[in-house]
Amino acid sequence: QVQLVESGGGLVQAGGSLRLSCAASGLTFTSYAMGWFRQAPGKEREFVARISWSGITTYYADSVKGRFTISRDNAKNTVYLQMNSLRPEDTAVYDCAAGKNYYSDYQTPRRYDYWGQGTQVTVSS
Repeated sequence: QVQLVESGGGLVQAGGSLRLSCAASGLTFTSYAMGWFRQAPGKEREFVARISWSGITTYYADSVKGRFTISRDNAKNTVYLQMNSLRPEDTAVYDCAAGKNYYSDYQTPRRYDYWGQGTQVTVSS
């Protein structure tokens, strides 16, 4: 049974930082690219970042580029999202996802095979 378990969310002031973690089990971690998505109340789920299985290639949404960093530790089956310079508009539930195949539309949620349960990030102004 595949499980993705996120942690690290919370309440932070604007300008602050948080580091999210996503621990994977039940799958061959190095066979999957990993992504982070977020969903704010009343909005659709949106792509945040993706990292290849090797960790060499990363992609970011324009809204987080330069502020967020995705990384992974394949020895620990864990992917991270370091979030700096947080803004109130970053407030959302953040989900990690695992996708086995590469698609050019990797920003699309349906291109991922497994999902975590989400962790809440709230940024106060």
